Amino acid sequence: MNATRPAGVRVWDLPTRLCHWALAVLIALQYATGEFGVLDWNWHFRLGYATLALLVFRVLWGVCGSQTSRFGEFVRGPRVVLRYVSAQFSTNLQRSIGHNPLGGWSVLALLACTAVQTLSGLFASDELADDGPLAAHVGARTVRWLTRVHAWNQNLLLALVVLHVAAVLLYLVLKREDLIVPMLTGRKPLAAAPALRFASPWLALGLFAASCAAVAALVWWA
Repeated sequence: MNATRPAGVRVWDLPTRLCHWALAVLIALQYATGEFGVLDWNWHFRLGYATLALLVFRVLWGVCGSQTSRFGEFVRGPRVVLRYVSAQFSTNLQRSIGHNPLGGWSVLALLACTAVQTLSGLFASDELADDGPLAAHVGARTVRWLTRVHAWNQNLLLALVVLHVAAVLLYLVLKREDLIVPMLTGRKPLAAAPALRFASPWLALGLFAASCAAVAALVWWA
């Protein structure tokens, strides 16, 4: 009767979860602002600066943050990924504590694509009234090229987001593995509680402050 339920094992720390959902909201708002004019165009730039600060923080947190948030913990080689994929078509299901081997590369792809979108936006121009803050520091040819990159990469980023959401829903429907709630609560139903290492929230706060300061310095210089 009083057997311990395999629920509530802490897997994701608060900084990782906040960064995840904040990036999702920022990407959605920037798309709505750029494509539909939901907010004033200046907000597109402000949201971009916030996105860049979060990306810098996520890279730093991926190096010295909590165990499940570190790139070295969830980015695996091709053999491990292929073995994981093949296991999904067998009865020998593999459940990962944090990101699974395939999901790890999905995270990297999303972060890299968001970084390209944000950085190219710093140099992009609509050739009318709105230029990125760094457009004046490069030649016109570079501005035109990065503007095209910004437009093309937007479609790639949207495709990756749709693919990511579809994969999460497929895991929920086909494998009965909920990946959404753990990213909200930080806890995951596991049969055993692994000995995970979690970094100090003060370290996260310091890294985030440094990331914001770096982006603010870049914008001020521009």
